[in-house]
Amino acid sequence: MAKLILTQEVTGLGSAGDVVDVKNGYARNYLLPRGFATPWTKGGEKQVESIKTARQIRAVKSLEEAQALAAQLQASAVKLEVTAGEGGRLFGAVKAADVADAVAAAGRGSIDKRVVTLPSAIKATGRFQAHARLHEDVLAVIDLDVVGAKTKKK
Repeated sequence: MAKLILTQEVTGLGSAGDVVDVKNGYARNYLLPRGFATPWTKGGEKQVESIKTARQIRAVKSLEEAQALAAQLQASAVKLEVTAGEGGRLFGAVKAADVADAVAAAGRGSIDKRVVTLPSAIKATGRFQAHARLHEDVLAVIDLDVVGAKTKKK
């Protein structure tokens, strides 16, 4: 087991400043290379305190911003154009990055693809929902209107 200090929020693991025990492979292959965590040391306790105080300061400001952004996202459906074949079946599937790009294109603000979750795979056109965890206390439900874009025939 590896003891790490999280530098960013990791879904299902913890928030920035938390000290966590994870398996060595998860730490070595995922958390450390992506900068989500740093190795825990005795001197790291000071780092934990500074991360937690910075997180508390940001939390107050970001809560109000997250609530405002959630209201914008839930105002109406976001149109998402994708390449589709016969019967509305997609070539591939809608990903979290596609949802984040569609929100930005609709002028609703920018969200990170890592905060977007899709309850089920979207592989057809129609109306769907996605969830965005904008803050620890704010979960926005985004209504998606997935439509097939017209493709050029050769």
